[in-house]
Amino acid sequence: MSKVTPEQQHGNGADAPEQAGLYVGKVMHQRMKPKAHRFTYDVFNLLLDIDHLREIGRRSQFFSVGRFNLISFNEKDHGPRDGSSLREHIDKLLDAKGVERPEKVMILAYPRILGYVFNPLSVYYCYDGRGDVTALVYEVRNTFGDLHTYVCPVTDAELSEASIRQTQSKDFYVSPFIDMEQTYHFRMVPPRDGVRVRILETDADGPLLSATFSGERLTFTSSNLLRLFFKVPLMTMKVMAAIHCEAFKLWRKRLKFHSRNQIAASSPAARKATNSQMMTG
Repeated sequence: MSKVTPEQQHGNGADAPEQAGLYVGKVMHQRMKPKAHRFTYDVFNLLLDIDHLREIGRRSQFFSVGRFNLISFNEKDHGPRDGSSLREHIDKLLDAKGVERPEKVMILAYPRILGYVFNPLSVYYCYDGRGDVTALVYEVRNTFGDLHTYVCPVTDAELSEASIRQTQSKDFYVSPFIDMEQTYHFRMVPPRDGVRVRILETDADGPLLSATFSGERLTFTSSNLLRLFFKVPLMTMKVMAAIHCEAFKLWRKRLKFHSRNQIAASSPAARKATNSQMMTG
């Protein structure tokens, strides 16, 4: 399995981070066509070692794991979403891709704020015993309650001194204003003093949408948690509100609308099921 080597450490995340951190920064979305549209908003992410969630949950009176607090994290918001072990879930996904069991898995995700969360994207950084990134797992959600996971082992061809670059065909419905004939181009700077997540979405004619998160690290302390709670008040509620607000603006710009039902009916899986029914009917 290809890994980030010591010579490629800068920006590629070698030396896995400690058990928990906070990354505060901005999310930016920029649509290039058919009509330009851009917005930014302030957010912060948790970075947590999924093997040590219970210990992390005892580090601050303002943060909990699996129960209500000002800021919290719950395993049932991720993976199978049934409260089962995230570590076992990630291990199974990686094993199916031929990736050795990582020594450490860190999740970058929004927390629950006053019990509420919506995570458009959560990223799992998988490290071996040397602190090298061996795989990235992208967990994507839409506002209909669906979740899809892209499991991407890291190969030599995807490494540079600045970042990890990966490409993945889109196979999950996210926005009603973007069709399914898209490709994701991930450019990832794994978490250290800062973290960078960039997704460029392209169609057959070139770039369509760029989405980024750039954040700087804060130590995981009660004072920083409380400060962020008030600096970005009701953050996760605002994320959901912003998604619907920006969708309304796109609708006002008369962008083509792709309904979820139409996409599902035209998907390869749906066509296969229809053909099977015709053959047996």
